Amino acid sequence: MPENVKSLVLNLLADSPLVSEEVIADVRHLVAVGEEELAFRTLCSWLYEDALPISAHYHGRLSRAAADLGERRSMEKLDELVHP
Repeated sequence: MPENVKSLVLNLLADSPLVSEEVIADVRHLVAVGEEELAFRTLCSWLYEDALPISAHYHGRLSRAAADLGERRSMEKLDELVHP
């Protein structure tokens, strides 16, 4: 994957409401080994699993990344987390 895809996933991680250092480390590791799609799925999965509120702007960024990565299924139900 191009470096910009790595940056895209890492920027989404940095701006996410995730607080678990273990999850954050897992996502970073997946990006480091070239598994950006899996890193993105992991990020989305934990957002949903922990029911973390996200802004509409952040949801839009996730949506665009999902389209770029071919990971639209990762976005299922994340709209339930959007808070103003």
